[in-house]
Amino acid sequence: MDAITPVKGPTPGQLALARAIPHHQAPEMVTSTVAAAVYTSPERFAEEQARLFRRTPLAVAVSALLPEPGMSVTHDGYGVPILVTRDKQGRARAFMNVCRHRGTRLVEAEGAERCPRLVCPYHAWTYGLDGTLIGLPRPESFPALDKSAYALVPLACVEAGGVIWVGIDRAHAPSFDDLTGELADDLDALQLGDMHLYKRRTHDVRANWKLIVDAFSESYHVTRLHADTIGKFFADSVTIGDMIGPHSRSAVGRASFVEAAGLSDLASLRATVTYTYHVFPNTIIIASPDYVNVMVMMPKAADRTLVEDFMLIPEAPTTEKAEDHWRRSFELLDGGVFASEDFRAAALGQEGLSTGAVSEVLIGGLEQGIRRFHEQVERAVTA
Repeated sequence: MDAITPVKGPTPGQLALARAIPHHQAPEMVTSTVAAAVYTSPERFAEEQARLFRRTPLAVAVSALLPEPGMSVTHDGYGVPILVTRDKQGRARAFMNVCRHRGTRLVEAEGAERCPRLVCPYHAWTYGLDGTLIGLPRPESFPALDKSAYALVPLACVEAGGVIWVGIDRAHAPSFDDLTGELADDLDALQLGDMHLYKRRTHDVRANWKLIVDAFSESYHVTRLHADTIGKFFADSVTIGDMIGPHSRSAVGRASFVEAAGLSDLASLRATVTYTYHVFPNTIIIASPDYVNVMVMMPKAADRTLVEDFMLIPEAPTTEKAEDHWRRSFELLDGGVFASEDFRAAALGQEGLSTGAVSEVLIGGLEQGIRRFHEQVERAVTA
């Protein structure tokens, strides 16, 4: 399959990282530690839920999940019943998935649906995709009802960079500023908002969410853990990274890397450089040469995380050959690299740390992305 041909060229940040790869210098080989309890303590998990996840914008869907006006999808991964819609004007919105009449769950379906309106299954109160109450049976039984006072309860929501972000705490609407500037420009350059959702799959991983993020915060493991899958495609531990606010951006040179200086199109860069974004706190975006994976970690317990993987491709496959290509690509990354290797390693780490045999996790010189990630978590939890 041909690689994506972007409408835009690489952003200055993307190009700067790629240009730095040929001049990569070994990092200062300092070590640090992370307390094992941050992965195993139920009390720490509760703090993160209250002080981090409830105060930070969280990814609930890629834009391609709702490609047209007049669609909706439910989301329950964060412990809050969320309903995401794309209204008639094409705007993404988020609401509590709760009917304002008797508190019934409004939409039961789990997948994305095309629906001109939302109808409660209990008494058929009906809402528009903008959340307004537009009708109810036997309205005379509710004399003087002000329908405008019974709209769906909204949640703060922004669509940026091809992803729909929501604040789940109605009492503390988060700032979306870090998602709508340089980071969104990078994701727009990758054309996330224009891509086709090939497949999505949710994994139930018996590991703390941070162990999974750790795996995507360094390339020290790539040629080792992934030796039988993708390891051969990458140079060993050659990673250049920087920060965009609390979010991290890295570029990993492939084994076929050619000097990026002077390259003006992102398709050429992506043929030899893999860009990975960690959108703080819990979203990982990996740009392979011709597709993008967006992974969202949804913590359920100190030792359990749901991971939803969205695979985005340039356009819907129209031939058997194209379908076969994307099917094999999805199974290589989602079923092989992620599920059988990265998630398995995280689960094995959780199993070992839970024994108490290791009180501190050692972070080496090639794993500094992990250190920076944990510093961001500590900053958010103690703020």
